[in-house]
Amino acid sequence: MSSNYRKPIDRERALLDLAVPCDYTSLCTFIEIMAERYDFLSVTGIGESILSRKIYMLTLGNEKAEKSVLYVGCHHGAEWITSLVLLRLVNELCEYYKASKQPFGINMQTLFSQRCLRIVPCLNPDGADLVINGVSKENILYERLMKMSGGDFSKWQANARGVDLNHNYDGGFLEYKRLEKENKIYPGATRYSGECPLSEPETASLASFIKYDSTVRMILTLHSAGEEIYYSSGGVYPPGARSIAEKLSRLSGYKLSEPSGLASYGGLTDWYIKEFGRPAFTVECGKGENPIGESKYFSIYAAIREMLMTAPLLI
Repeated sequence: MSSNYRKPIDRERALLDLAVPCDYTSLCTFIEIMAERYDFLSVTGIGESILSRKIYMLTLGNEKAEKSVLYVGCHHGAEWITSLVLLRLVNELCEYYKASKQPFGINMQTLFSQRCLRIVPCLNPDGADLVINGVSKENILYERLMKMSGGDFSKWQANARGVDLNHNYDGGFLEYKRLEKENKIYPGATRYSGECPLSEPETASLASFIKYDSTVRMILTLHSAGEEIYYSSGGVYPPGARSIAEKLSRLSGYKLSEPSGLASYGGLTDWYIKEFGRPAFTVECGKGENPIGESKYFSIYAAIREMLMTAPLLI
């Protein structure tokens, strides 16, 4: 578990120092700073978590563009470092656009006029808070959470109801329920898929947005860790996915992999491929055991920043 010590945030820095544990307080502070600073950055909410925390979406580029890319971080509480990575991406893109710079030869003005970038930095704010801060007795779910966790949230992946959000989508859900029963998986820290697909407000909100916005042509879901990229579901490869995956791999140095076992079912990538037949990628960021400390966020980001910035141009 990360330290609760919080150094003062320097709001004047062009590129914010994001090396802090990304609980809900930190998340909201960084989003507030960027929203105040960049009038071309749109900040909206796509829904709320079980504990009524807002699920933020940051939008850059042309909201009327025919094609958009969706980035999603922190399905799993212990993987809150992915939120820091996506916040850094937003911060840098805004600064480059403002200064008319061209990172990796990418013309920001052209990118922002021809594409829309949707970023959900933290889908599971309740889970991230549990890992970083634990649970207070004032929490309405205190007794349930203590029973499920035994008081140890250091490896907690699920949401506040003990559901693993990245097994809660309708992508091989019934097959996963069979495996879940065989492996005696119950509500708790990880792997429990919920009573039915999209039973959780976090996943239901995201899925509703994706269904509503027909311009979403590709999804990048950030997890940790492994330095791998998954781009298929049940042996299904959407048109163009292999070519895009190879480019993402080349830009990041991450290897391409095939999901296996329990990881093969119920994820956002699985559902999006099944439902829409479009490219979706699960990016396992960095190396190490979750939660990866905030001190590693920039080295992880540095390795994949070109990939993240280039991705909208690949559709």
